[in-house]
Amino acid sequence: MSEQSRRPRGPGKPYRRPQKDPVRILAFDALRAVDERDAYANLVLPPLLRRAREKGDFDTRDAALATELVYGTLRRQGTYDAIISACVDRPLREVDPPVLDVLSLGVHQLLGTRIPSHAAVSASVELARVVLGDGRAKFVNAVLRKVTQHDLDGWLEQVAPPYDEDPEDHLAVVHSHPRWVVSALWDSLGGGRAGIEELLAADNERPEVTLVARPGRATTDELLREDAAVPGRWSPYAVRLTEGGEPGAVEAVKEGRAGVQDEGSQLVALALAGAPLDGPDRAWLDGCAGPGGKAALLGALAAGRGAFLLASEKQPHRAGLVAKALAGNPGPYQVVAADGTRPPWRPGSFDRVLMDVPCTGLGALRRRPEARWRRRPEDLDGFGPLQRALLRTALDAVRVGGVVGYATCSPHLAETRAVVDDVLKQHPEAELVDARPLFEGVTDLGDGPDVQLWPHLHGTDAMYLAIIRRTG
Repeated sequence: MSEQSRRPRGPGKPYRRPQKDPVRILAFDALRAVDERDAYANLVLPPLLRRAREKGDFDTRDAALATELVYGTLRRQGTYDAIISACVDRPLREVDPPVLDVLSLGVHQLLGTRIPSHAAVSASVELARVVLGDGRAKFVNAVLRKVTQHDLDGWLEQVAPPYDEDPEDHLAVVHSHPRWVVSALWDSLGGGRAGIEELLAADNERPEVTLVARPGRATTDELLREDAAVPGRWSPYAVRLTEGGEPGAVEAVKEGRAGVQDEGSQLVALALAGAPLDGPDRAWLDGCAGPGGKAALLGALAAGRGAFLLASEKQPHRAGLVAKALAGNPGPYQVVAADGTRPPWRPGSFDRVLMDVPCTGLGALRRRPEARWRRRPEDLDGFGPLQRALLRTALDAVRVGGVVGYATCSPHLAETRAVVDDVLKQHPEAELVDARPLFEGVTDLGDGPDVQLWPHLHGTDAMYLAIIRRTG
């Protein structure tokens, strides 16, 4: 019941431009953009909020509520679809997409927030009346009245298959993940029930904003002077904003001396920079550098050692983002727009190479909850050959005695260990290095030699890293 095919796609019938209740109208507009344009909420929402503030429609509490409505609705979409399906007399694919968005917003207010039921229903019906018309507002009212008959636990008892009969489908409905994603994450954890429910629940939590103080340009002490700022858990350069602070208001972020970067991403860059080498340490490569977070941290670390960083990104607009992230870096660097599978550099040119490959992004579902509903198992068939080609490029680019970091923001075994194992079979001149000692102080790193981080264990995105040394 949680699979993507149950929810219709596309614009549906036209709706009138709304004028009332700016918070819910903005949330509705964001959901429509996510559905109609395949946009990501983390890209759509900030400009909508900024315009609302400029017009004087929003204060801080309004922005927080709109953000919760959008992200909460997207995270729990699978669960809410199952509940709505139980309350309507037709398949969900026959419900107009804008109507379904209004219903989902209403269900989230009823079952996922502390908004009183009467207020949630009233506000949702009024939203429907303005954006959909009186007729469909009556339909929304009827459906939401049925939803009020149970709380979330009561509904899950009704719509989720019993765990003993179908554990994957049960977890898919209860924790709002497509069944195939549940299965893949379960396999990545190593089987057994331990950890899977905690991981799925962590995917549905709103992540804290994490900043990175770029070495030599900013300090954590400077960032810790911000309101509600606390040290990171693992990275010595990380600072967390615990109450959803606005990173764009931080002076060091505005000046490019610090940035927004998940702590898992920071740890991957630090591990590559800390891996022991045989020989010189003068030239580093970030082979898939967009949008630039790891490149900026690597550039700062390289500058502290007098090393040069080449940051390469295939897409020119993303290469521009990398250049912006690196602007002001004190050490030598260059940004190029180049296809990593047909590189312009000579083989054996680098001492350290990071290849953070394109992937399904299943490790960042906390930040991009809509991605879980867009990805399909067949997407792996497209990413696999590219990931293998990029890792082979990385091994060609590094000199003998140098190291390669193969990273993904996905824990799917087809994108992590399967890729590394396949490529190493073709490259006997390379060997895996135990990456765990490079994650100083980090616990629960498994049996190695590679490292898989987890939201529920480490409070980070599910970043993967394998460190490979070229021996010949």
